[in-house]
Amino acid sequence: MNEPMIQPVTEPPTEPMTEPPTEPTDEPPYVPVGTGPVCTGPVRFDTKIAVLLRADLEPWQRLNVTAFLVSGLGTTLPEVIGERYEDADGVSYQPMFRQPVLVFEGTKETLKAAHGRALTRALPCAVFTADLFTTGNDRDNRAAVRAVPTADLDLVGLAVYGPRNAVDKVLKGARMHP
Repeated sequence: MNEPMIQPVTEPPTEPMTEPPTEPTDEPPYVPVGTGPVCTGPVRFDTKIAVLLRADLEPWQRLNVTAFLVSGLGTTLPEVIGERYEDADGVSYQPMFRQPVLVFEGTKETLKAAHGRALTRALPCAVFTADLFTTGNDRDNRAAVRAVPTADLDLVGLAVYGPRNAVDKVLKGARMHP
């Protein structure tokens, strides 16, 4: 996969610097938060995380499906996860995706076509089928998907990750979720 076009975060030096180093160094400079220049331009990623939902889902189903689908990407693709969060009091929080997740909707046919394109392009994807609304645990969820041939999956949601242009082609015919 292509790596994102963002600058790596460097760790602060172990000892505070009182004077600039006199010798040239290969290390990027450490700038404490709030003291350096502020980046005001948008951060552009060369990858995309997208969720495609079937348009006829109830609101609670849309939320449930989206949560399950993105968990499938975050657990197997470490490059999509950012750094841990920390508040001003030093309380640490779990890391989240390092880039936005775009949510789309489409018809059953749009979803089926997108699934086929994702598989053809060998993009990492997660699926949620209608059968999963009747199960209550991961073991039964996996069994429900395993029981159905790929072409017959009753898809209600799909999450996909990959290069922006490839994901855009997978989502052809879908529209942004309202």
